Amino acid sequence: MLDLLDTEKHFILSHLVRGCTAVDFTMGNGNDTLFLSRSVGPDGKVYAFDIQEKALASTERLLSEHNAPRNYTLIKDSHHRAKDYIKEGSFRVGMFNLGYLPGSDKSVTTLHETTLEAVKAASLLLEHSGCITVAVYPGHEEGAVEGRMLEEMLSSYDRKSFCITGLRIVNSPSSPFVFLIEKK
Repeated sequence: MLDLLDTEKHFILSHLVRGCTAVDFTMGNGNDTLFLSRSVGPDGKVYAFDIQEKALASTERLLSEHNAPRNYTLIKDSHHRAKDYIKEGSFRVGMFNLGYLPGSDKSVTTLHETTLEAVKAASLLLEHSGCITVAVYPGHEEGAVEGRMLEEMLSSYDRKSFCITGLRIVNSPSSPFVFLIEKK
């Protein structure tokens, strides 16, 4: 069976160049931050965002335990404010893993208003030939709204500038799905 998160990482690795800049827009427990840190290598740079102090502490602990290169900056702020930290055209790969912090308060989730703004900003900040992945979890109410609104927004992007693919398990509508965004 297709593992969407493995597919997401495979897609990112096909765009990633050692030494480049990557962004984890939804740090969570740090698994994507660790993946990006190792993938860009010691000469690369990773920015990771989350609004919860618990996420920053968990990520810092994970990175330390796995001896990740010290190439990351953990930022306690919302992903929709990434443009305050990252210059236009300056990152090569980005990851969004929407929803709530695993093992934490499920009432604290990403919100469609800030997620739409964050994905739009990330699309502009992304360098040419770069990519962004957005993992959506429609099994909870806000996740379903995020998924519908993201699909509507992303379908309006100019196909001369972006190639956007959606991967989902068709016969399991509440399963996570992924948008793959490539900037031409």
